Amino acid sequence: MNRPAHSTRLAVTLRDFYDRMSAHYGPTHWWPGDTDFEIAIGAILTQNTAWTNVEKAIANLKAAGLLSPRGILDAPDETLEAALRPSGYFRQKAKRVRLFCEHLMTHYGGSLKRMAARPLPELRDELLALHGIGPETADDILLYACDKPVFVVDAYTRRILSRHGLVEPNIGYEPLRALLETHVTSDLHVYREYHGLIVWTGKDFCRTRPRCAGCPLAQTLRGGQPTC
Repeated sequence: MNRPAHSTRLAVTLRDFYDRMSAHYGPTHWWPGDTDFEIAIGAILTQNTAWTNVEKAIANLKAAGLLSPRGILDAPDETLEAALRPSGYFRQKAKRVRLFCEHLMTHYGGSLKRMAARPLPELRDELLALHGIGPETADDILLYACDKPVFVVDAYTRRILSRHGLVEPNIGYEPLRALLETHVTSDLHVYREYHGLIVWTGKDFCRTRPRCAGCPLAQTLRGGQPTC
């Protein structure tokens, strides 16, 4: 069955956005991390904070020899909380990373690769059932730590696409994820890079008060004006 014309246009537009951002930034190599486990912990810690703060917390865990499931579980509360302090909400996040590590140890012997061998739908439901892991965090872990082709949606995604008139500003997480996965070719590298490019473009240009000058997506014009 052929795609409706509007669906085809959306797919073309989304590919054009990807190409424009990619030409502007080059490879993002997002998500940063030395191991799959580090990436998963970073995904939990990045909730409600800037990535620079997560980097400080990860560095603290490494320096203290805690960046492993057993290291996090064996650490005293005060030690773990002190290491995570730069990421904000450090007591709450200490409980969340412990819960994730307990789950990993109990069900997979501490092996993230063993966890990643589960089918995508079942693993996604499993992660979402853990306290403190919402859709964005679960999808970060799935895409970057478990090599699963899911499109990660964040506030930048919704903001960029709504400012260009492609979605409603209040579209929910799951409808937006489904829309993107329908119209962007399911490819692990593309999904990873697309999310990284959105993060960089959102951070640099598509802020609460947009800075359209120089934005790779502001080249798409309507009557001589940037679409956003």
